[in-house]
Amino acid sequence: QVQLVESGGGLVQAGGSLRLSCTTSERTFSTYTMGWFRQAPGKGREFVATISRSGASTSYADSVKGRCTISRENAKNTVYLQINSLKPEDTAVYYCAAGLRFSSSSANFASWGQGTQVTVSS
Repeated sequence: QVQLVESGGGLVQAGGSLRLSCTTSERTFSTYTMGWFRQAPGKGREFVATISRSGASTSYADSVKGRCTISRENAKNTVYLQINSLKPEDTAVYYCAAGLRFSSSSANFASWGQGTQVTVSS
């Protein structure tokens, strides 16, 4: 299990931007695929984005493609999610996760953070 801590959430107006961060003290951070997922009130957890160990490969949900950028700094044990042009439907708790496979399925991620709340006002 990898301990993950998210930050950067908050209240933002529609059209605004946020950068979420997720960090760990785990020295093997670079060996993990990292992902971001979100869960809106009353809904299941959904995939947002994932990034490979080296950062060379990324994948995004259709709902955020073109508005989101996932990136990582292995030297800092940190993964980021930049979200632009925020919409009220982006309101959710955002979770980062660590896994061993490059995947959009939450089942392939074994370690999860506690989440950070993103609220977008209209």
